[in-house]
Amino acid sequence: MKSYKACVIGHTGRGDYGHNLEMALLDQPGIEVTAVADPDTAGRSKAAARLNVKNSYADYREMLEKERPQLVVICPRFLDGHKQAILACAEYGAHVFCEKPLCPDLAEADSIVSACEKHHIKLAMAMQTRYSPNWDRVRELIDSGKLGEILEVRTRGKEDHRGGGEDLMVLGIHLMDLLRGLLGEGSWCFARVNDRGEQLNSNHIRQGAEGIGPLAGDRVDAMFGFAKTPVIGYFASSRPKDNADRNRRFSCFIYGTKGVIEIQHGWLAPTFWLGEPGWTNSSGKTGWKKISSAGVDKPEPLSAKGGMHEANRLIIQDLIRSVETDSQPKCSVYDGRAALEMILGVYASASANSMVKLPLADRSQHPLKQLPMNKPAAR
Repeated sequence: MKSYKACVIGHTGRGDYGHNLEMALLDQPGIEVTAVADPDTAGRSKAAARLNVKNSYADYREMLEKERPQLVVICPRFLDGHKQAILACAEYGAHVFCEKPLCPDLAEADSIVSACEKHHIKLAMAMQTRYSPNWDRVRELIDSGKLGEILEVRTRGKEDHRGGGEDLMVLGIHLMDLLRGLLGEGSWCFARVNDRGEQLNSNHIRQGAEGIGPLAGDRVDAMFGFAKTPVIGYFASSRPKDNADRNRRFSCFIYGTKGVIEIQHGWLAPTFWLGEPGWTNSSGKTGWKKISSAGVDKPEPLSAKGGMHEANRLIIQDLIRSVETDSQPKCSVYDGRAALEMILGVYASASANSMVKLPLADRSQHPLKQLPMNKPAAR
Protein backbone atom coordinates (compact mmCIF):
# COMPACT_ATOMS: atom_id res chain seq x y z
CA MET A 1 0.00 0.00 0.00
CA LYS A 2 1.29 3.44 -0.94
CA SER A 3 1.85 5.83 1.96
CA TYR A 4 0.98 9.55 2.06
CA LYS A 5 2.28 12.39 4.16
CA ALA A 6 -0.62 14.68 5.13
CA CYS A 7 -0.89 18.17 6.62
CA VAL A 8 -3.75 20.34 7.85
CA ILE A 9 -4.57 24.02 7.29
CA GLY A 10 -6.89 25.66 9.82
CA HIS A 11 -7.53 29.20 10.99
CA THR A 12 -8.96 29.55 14.49
CA GLY A 13 -11.42 32.44 14.63
CA ARG A 14 -11.77 32.61 10.84
CA GLY A 15 -13.56 29.44 9.89
CA ASP A 16 -11.67 27.24 12.35
CA TYR A 17 -11.51 23.62 11.12
CA GLY A 18 -14.87 23.42 9.36
CA HIS A 19 -16.86 20.38 10.39
CA ASN A 20 -13.73 18.83 11.97
CA LEU A 21 -12.38 17.92 8.57
CA GLU A 22 -8.86 17.41 9.96
CA MET A 23 -9.97 14.42 12.06
CA ALA A 24 -10.79 12.43 8.91
CA LEU A 25 -7.06 11.89 8.39
CA LEU A 26 -6.57 9.95 11.61
CA ASP A 27 -6.42 6.14 11.71
CA GLN A 28 -6.47 5.92 7.92
CA PRO A 29 -4.25 3.19 6.48
CA GLY A 30 -1.25 4.60 4.67
CA ILE A 31 -1.69 8.22 5.91
CA GLU A 32 0.82 9.88 8.23
CA VAL A 33 -0.25 13.29 9.57
CA THR A 34 2.91 15.32 10.16
CA ALA A 35 1.89 18.94 10.78
CA VAL A 36 -0.79 21.59 11.15
CA ALA A 37 -0.79 25.29 10.27
CA ASP A 38 -2.88 27.90 12.07
CA PRO A 39 -2.05 31.61 12.63
CA ASP A 40 -3.74 31.53 16.06
CA THR A 41 -1.28 30.32 18.71
CA ALA A 42 -3.83 28.77 21.08
CA GLY A 43 -5.85 27.20 18.28
CA ARG A 44 -2.70 25.82 16.68
CA SER A 45 -1.64 24.19 19.94
CA LYS A 46 -5.02 22.55 20.43
CA ALA A 47 -5.08 21.30 16.84
CA ALA A 48 -1.59 19.82 17.17
CA ALA A 49 -2.74 17.96 20.29
CA ARG A 50 -5.87 16.65 18.54
CA LEU A 51 -3.81 15.43 15.61
CA ASN A 52 -0.93 14.19 17.80
CA VAL A 53 1.68 15.99 15.68
CA LYS A 54 4.92 17.61 16.85
CA ASN A 55 5.24 20.11 14.02
CA SER A 56 3.01 23.15 13.83
CA TYR A 57 3.28 26.41 11.90
CA ALA A 58 1.76 29.86 11.91
CA ASP A 59 2.17 30.11 8.13
CA TYR A 60 0.88 27.31 5.92
CA ARG A 61 3.34 28.26 3.17
CA GLU A 62 6.24 27.52 5.51
CA MET A 63 4.57 24.21 6.39
CA LEU A 64 4.24 23.25 2.74
CA GLU A 65 7.87 24.19 2.06
CA LYS A 66 9.28 22.20 4.98
CA GLU A 67 6.90 19.24 5.17
CA ARG A 68 6.28 18.63 1.44
CA PRO A 69 2.99 16.71 2.00
CA GLN A 70 1.15 14.75 -0.67
CA LEU A 71 -2.27 15.47 0.93
CA VAL A 72 -3.56 18.66 2.56
CA VAL A 73 -6.91 19.25 4.25
CA ILE A 74 -8.07 22.88 3.95
CA CYS A 75 -10.54 23.18 6.80
CA PRO A 76 -11.71 26.79 7.36
CA ARG A 77 -15.32 27.65 6.52
CA PHE A 78 -14.31 31.20 5.56
CA LEU A 79 -14.24 31.26 1.76
CA ASP A 80 -11.96 34.21 1.19
CA GLY A 81 -8.89 32.18 2.13
CA HIS A 82 -9.56 29.05 0.08
CA LYS A 83 -8.12 30.23 -3.23
CA GLN A 84 -4.68 31.23 -1.92
CA ALA A 85 -4.38 28.05 0.16
CA ILE A 86 -5.36 25.83 -2.78
CA LEU A 87 -3.00 27.61 -5.15
CA ALA A 88 -0.16 27.18 -2.66
CA CYS A 89 -0.91 23.46 -2.31
CA ALA A 90 -1.03 23.10 -6.09
CA GLU A 91 2.41 24.71 -6.47
CA TYR A 92 3.84 22.12 -4.07
CA GLY A 93 2.01 19.25 -5.77
CA ALA A 94 -0.25 18.49 -2.80
CA HIS A 95 -3.72 17.04 -3.40
CA VAL A 96 -6.52 18.74 -1.49
CA PHE A 97 -9.62 17.98 0.57
CA CYS A 98 -11.46 21.31 0.88
CA GLU A 99 -14.36 22.61 2.95
CA LYS A 100 -17.33 23.87 0.95
CA PRO A 101 -18.22 26.16 -0.77
CA LEU A 102 -15.14 26.35 -2.97
CA CYS A 103 -14.82 30.16 -3.10
CA PRO A 104 -16.95 33.33 -3.41
CA ASP A 105 -17.03 33.86 -7.20
CA LEU A 106 -16.34 32.33 -10.60
CA ALA A 107 -13.15 34.28 -11.30
CA GLU A 108 -11.60 32.61 -8.23
CA ALA A 109 -13.13 29.24 -9.12
CA ASP A 110 -11.69 29.37 -12.63
CA SER A 111 -8.20 30.20 -11.31
CA ILE A 112 -8.44 27.29 -8.85
CA VAL A 113 -9.43 24.87 -11.61
CA SER A 114 -6.59 26.15 -13.82
CA ALA A 115 -4.07 25.65 -11.00
CA CYS A 116 -5.27 22.09 -10.36
CA GLU A 117 -4.99 21.28 -14.06
CA LYS A 118 -1.59 22.93 -14.46
CA HIS A 119 -0.04 21.10 -11.51
CA HIS A 120 -1.98 17.84 -12.03
CA ILE A 121 -3.48 17.73 -8.56
CA LYS A 122 -6.84 16.38 -7.43
CA LEU A 123 -9.25 18.28 -5.22
CA ALA A 124 -12.19 16.74 -3.36
CA MET A 125 -15.02 18.84 -1.92
CA ALA A 126 -16.71 18.27 1.45
CA MET A 127 -20.08 17.31 -0.09
CA GLN A 128 -20.97 14.56 2.38
CA THR A 129 -24.42 13.55 1.14
CA ARG A 130 -23.11 12.28 -2.17
CA TYR A 131 -20.88 9.88 -0.25
CA SER A 132 -23.85 8.55 1.71
CA PRO A 133 -24.83 4.90 1.21
CA ASN A 134 -28.41 6.20 1.33
CA TRP A 135 -27.67 8.27 -1.78
CA ASP A 136 -26.58 5.05 -3.50
CA ARG A 137 -29.88 3.40 -2.51
CA VAL A 138 -31.80 6.38 -3.94
CA ARG A 139 -29.95 6.05 -7.23
CA GLU A 140 -30.69 2.32 -7.32
CA LEU A 141 -34.38 2.95 -6.65
CA ILE A 142 -34.52 5.42 -9.54
CA ASP A 143 -32.53 3.17 -11.88
CA SER A 144 -34.81 0.21 -11.07
CA GLY A 145 -37.81 2.11 -12.45
CA LYS A 146 -39.74 2.03 -9.19
CA LEU A 147 -39.95 5.82 -9.12
CA GLY A 148 -41.10 5.84 -12.73
CA GLU A 149 -40.23 8.81 -14.91
CA ILE A 150 -38.75 11.71 -12.94
CA LEU A 151 -41.04 14.72 -13.35
CA GLU A 152 -39.35 17.34 -11.18
CA VAL A 153 -36.87 17.76 -8.31
CA ARG A 154 -37.47 20.31 -5.53
CA THR A 155 -35.07 21.48 -2.86
CA ARG A 156 -35.34 23.93 0.03
CA GLY A 157 -32.64 25.42 2.20
CA LYS A 158 -32.38 25.26 5.97
CA GLU A 159 -34.47 28.45 6.28
CA ASP A 160 -33.18 29.56 9.67
CA HIS A 161 -31.97 33.12 10.40
CA ARG A 162 -29.86 32.83 7.23
CA GLY A 163 -32.92 32.17 5.06
CA GLY A 164 -32.69 33.67 1.58
CA GLY A 165 -29.32 34.69 0.15
CA GLU A 166 -27.05 33.40 2.91
CA ASP A 167 -28.88 30.06 3.00
CA LEU A 168 -28.48 29.84 -0.78
CA MET A 169 -24.71 30.14 -0.53
CA VAL A 170 -23.87 28.29 2.69
CA LEU A 171 -26.28 25.33 2.54
CA GLY A 172 -27.72 25.59 -0.95
CA ILE A 173 -24.34 24.41 -2.24
CA HIS A 174 -25.19 20.89 -0.99
CA LEU A 175 -28.56 20.98 -2.74
CA MET A 176 -27.10 22.24 -6.01
CA ASP A 177 -24.69 19.32 -5.83
CA LEU A 178 -27.61 16.90 -5.40
CA LEU A 179 -29.49 18.47 -8.34
CA ARG A 180 -26.42 17.99 -10.51
CA GLY A 181 -25.94 14.44 -9.20
CA LEU A 182 -29.46 13.59 -10.31
CA LEU A 183 -29.93 15.66 -13.46
CA GLY A 184 -26.46 16.47 -14.79
CA GLU A 185 -25.04 19.79 -15.91
CA GLY A 186 -27.20 22.88 -15.55
CA SER A 187 -27.97 24.75 -18.78
CA TRP A 188 -30.07 27.72 -17.58
CA CYS A 189 -31.46 29.47 -14.52
CA PHE A 190 -34.48 31.66 -13.97
CA ALA A 191 -34.80 33.21 -10.52
CA ARG A 192 -36.41 35.85 -8.34
CA VAL A 193 -34.74 37.34 -5.27
CA ASN A 194 -36.80 39.53 -2.93
CA ASP A 195 -35.87 41.52 0.16
CA ARG A 196 -38.62 42.58 2.57
CA GLY A 197 -41.14 42.25 -0.24
CA GLU A 198 -39.14 44.31 -2.74
CA GLN A 199 -37.67 42.97 -5.96
CA LEU A 200 -33.89 42.81 -5.88
CA ASN A 201 -32.06 46.12 -6.23
CA SER A 202 -28.64 47.47 -5.29
CA ASN A 203 -29.85 48.73 -1.90
CA HIS A 204 -30.28 45.11 -0.78
CA ILE A 205 -26.66 44.05 -1.31
CA ARG A 206 -24.70 43.27 1.85
CA GLN A 207 -21.44 41.51 2.65
CA GLY A 208 -22.03 38.00 3.87
CA ALA A 209 -20.47 36.44 6.94
CA GLU A 210 -17.51 34.05 6.78
CA GLY A 211 -15.95 35.68 3.72
CA ILE A 212 -18.67 34.50 1.35
CA GLY A 213 -18.84 37.80 -0.53
CA PRO A 214 -21.89 39.83 -1.60
CA LEU A 215 -25.35 38.59 -0.58
CA ALA A 216 -28.90 39.82 -1.05
CA GLY A 217 -32.45 38.82 -0.32
CA ASP A 218 -34.52 37.20 2.39
CA ARG A 219 -36.44 35.12 -0.15
CA VAL A 220 -35.03 33.17 -3.11
CA ASP A 221 -37.04 31.22 -5.70
CA ALA A 222 -35.10 29.61 -8.53
CA MET A 223 -35.62 27.07 -11.28
CA PHE A 224 -32.96 25.31 -13.34
CA GLY A 225 -32.86 23.54 -16.67
CA PHE A 226 -30.35 20.82 -17.49
CA ALA A 227 -28.47 19.90 -20.64
CA LYS A 228 -29.51 16.27 -21.02
CA THR A 229 -33.01 16.09 -19.52
CA PRO A 230 -36.25 18.05 -19.74
CA VAL A 231 -36.71 17.70 -15.96
CA ILE A 232 -36.74 21.01 -14.07
CA GLY A 233 -34.99 21.46 -10.72
CA TYR A 234 -36.07 23.98 -8.09
CA PHE A 235 -34.46 25.69 -5.12
CA ALA A 236 -36.17 27.98 -2.62
CA SER A 237 -35.33 29.57 0.72
CA SER A 238 -37.19 32.12 2.80
CA ARG A 239 -36.24 33.69 6.13
CA PRO A 240 -38.91 32.90 8.76
CA LYS A 241 -40.90 35.78 10.24
CA ASP A 242 -42.01 33.78 13.27
CA ASN A 243 -40.77 30.99 15.51
CA ALA A 244 -41.71 28.23 13.11
CA ASP A 245 -39.65 25.04 13.28
CA ARG A 246 -36.41 25.48 11.40
CA ASN A 247 -34.48 22.92 9.40
CA ARG A 248 -37.64 20.86 8.81
CA ARG A 249 -37.65 21.41 5.05
CA PHE A 250 -33.90 21.17 4.37
CA SER A 251 -34.30 18.36 1.83
CA CYS A 252 -34.30 17.23 -1.76
CA PHE A 253 -37.61 15.80 -3.04
CA ILE A 254 -37.57 13.71 -6.23
CA TYR A 255 -41.02 13.42 -7.79
CA GLY A 256 -41.76 10.61 -10.25
CA THR A 257 -44.77 9.12 -12.00
CA LYS A 258 -44.87 6.27 -9.46
CA GLY A 259 -43.93 8.01 -6.22
CA VAL A 260 -41.65 10.43 -4.42
CA ILE A 261 -38.31 10.22 -2.60
CA GLU A 262 -37.05 12.59 0.09
CA ILE A 263 -33.36 12.71 0.98
CA GLN A 264 -32.01 15.08 3.60
CA HIS A 265 -28.35 15.94 4.33
CA GLY A 266 -25.49 13.95 5.81
CA TRP A 267 -23.71 10.62 5.69
CA LEU A 268 -26.66 8.45 6.81
CA ALA A 269 -29.00 11.11 5.46
CA PRO A 270 -32.62 10.63 6.62
CA THR A 271 -34.26 9.27 3.47
CA PHE A 272 -37.86 8.24 2.71
CA TRP A 273 -39.93 6.68 -0.07
CA LEU A 274 -43.66 7.00 -0.82
CA GLY A 275 -44.90 4.69 -3.55
CA GLU A 276 -47.92 6.83 -4.50
CA PRO A 277 -48.27 8.48 -7.94
CA GLY A 278 -50.31 11.25 -6.27
CA TRP A 279 -47.36 12.04 -3.94
CA THR A 280 -49.58 11.95 -0.85
CA ASN A 281 -50.79 9.24 1.48
CA SER A 282 -54.43 10.29 1.02
CA SER A 283 -55.44 6.95 -0.47
CA GLY A 284 -54.37 5.13 2.67
CA LYS A 285 -52.95 2.32 0.54
CA THR A 286 -49.31 3.02 1.30
CA GLY A 287 -47.26 5.15 3.64
CA TRP A 288 -43.84 6.70 3.81
CA LYS A 289 -41.11 4.10 4.24
CA LYS A 290 -37.62 4.78 5.49
CA ILE A 291 -34.69 4.08 3.19
CA SER A 292 -31.67 2.82 5.11
CA SER A 293 -28.20 2.03 3.79
CA ALA A 294 -29.56 -1.50 3.23
CA GLY A 295 -32.60 -0.44 1.21
CA VAL A 296 -36.30 0.43 1.51
CA ASP A 297 -37.95 -0.47 4.81
CA LYS A 298 -34.89 -2.41 5.99
CA PRO A 299 -33.12 -2.05 9.35
CA GLU A 300 -30.08 0.21 9.38
CA PRO A 301 -26.97 -2.02 9.68
CA LEU A 302 -24.56 0.88 10.08
CA SER A 303 -23.96 3.05 13.11
CA ALA A 304 -25.10 6.64 12.83
CA LYS A 305 -22.50 7.68 15.42
CA GLY A 306 -19.90 8.39 12.75
CA GLY A 307 -21.95 11.21 11.24
CA MET A 308 -20.02 13.72 9.17
CA HIS A 309 -16.76 12.19 10.37
CA GLU A 310 -17.44 8.92 8.58
CA ALA A 311 -18.40 10.75 5.40
CA ASN A 312 -15.21 12.81 5.56
CA ARG A 313 -13.15 9.64 5.96
CA LEU A 314 -14.77 8.28 2.81
CA ILE A 315 -13.96 11.47 0.95
CA ILE A 316 -10.29 11.15 1.92
CA GLN A 317 -10.30 7.56 0.65
CA ASP A 318 -11.97 8.65 -2.58
CA LEU A 319 -9.38 11.40 -3.02
CA ILE A 320 -6.58 8.84 -2.70
CA ARG A 321 -8.37 6.57 -5.18
CA SER A 322 -8.56 9.43 -7.67
CA VAL A 323 -4.83 10.15 -7.24
CA GLU A 324 -3.84 6.53 -7.78
CA THR A 325 -6.13 6.02 -10.80
CA ASP A 326 -5.64 9.49 -12.30
CA SER A 327 -9.39 10.08 -12.25
CA GLN A 328 -11.58 12.66 -10.52
CA PRO A 329 -13.06 12.38 -7.01
CA LYS A 330 -16.80 11.84 -6.79
CA CYS A 331 -17.16 15.53 -5.85
CA SER A 332 -14.23 17.21 -7.58
CA VAL A 333 -13.06 20.77 -8.11
CA TYR A 334 -15.24 20.80 -11.24
CA ASP A 335 -18.29 19.84 -9.20
CA GLY A 336 -17.47 22.51 -6.63
CA ARG A 337 -17.27 25.14 -9.36
CA ALA A 338 -20.44 23.96 -11.12
CA ALA A 339 -22.51 24.03 -7.90
CA LEU A 340 -21.22 27.54 -7.18
CA GLU A 341 -22.11 28.56 -10.75
CA MET A 342 -25.72 27.52 -10.20
CA ILE A 343 -25.85 29.69 -7.07
CA LEU A 344 -24.37 32.69 -8.84
CA GLY A 345 -26.73 32.02 -11.74
CA VAL A 346 -29.58 32.79 -9.33
CA TYR A 347 -28.19 36.28 -8.73
CA ALA A 348 -27.36 36.77 -12.41
CA SER A 349 -30.94 35.94 -13.40
CA ALA A 350 -32.49 38.06 -10.65
CA SER A 351 -30.21 40.98 -11.54
CA ALA A 352 -31.08 40.74 -15.25
CA ASN A 353 -34.74 39.97 -14.55
CA SER A 354 -34.55 37.21 -17.15
CA MET A 355 -33.36 33.67 -17.75
CA VAL A 356 -29.57 33.25 -17.99
CA LYS A 357 -27.60 30.48 -19.65
CA LEU A 358 -25.17 28.29 -17.78
CA PRO A 359 -22.18 28.40 -17.79
CA LEU A 360 -22.34 32.14 -17.17
CA ALA A 361 -20.72 34.24 -19.90
CA ASP A 362 -19.47 37.03 -17.60
CA ARG A 363 -17.10 35.44 -15.09
CA SER A 364 -15.02 38.52 -14.27
CA GLN A 365 -17.07 39.69 -11.28
CA HIS A 366 -19.82 38.61 -8.90
CA PRO A 367 -23.29 38.98 -10.52
CA LEU A 368 -24.50 41.26 -7.72
CA LYS A 369 -21.74 43.72 -8.62
CA GLN A 370 -23.34 43.95 -12.07
CA LEU A 371 -26.63 45.13 -10.60
CA PRO A 372 -27.32 48.76 -11.62
CA MET A 373 -27.30 51.25 -8.75
CA ASN A 374 -30.81 52.00 -7.51
CA LYS A 375 -31.59 55.62 -8.19
CA PRO A 376 -33.39 57.60 -5.46
CA ALA A 377 -36.95 58.55 -6.27
CA ALA A 378 -37.39 62.06 -7.75
CA ARG A 379 -38.92 64.65 -5.42
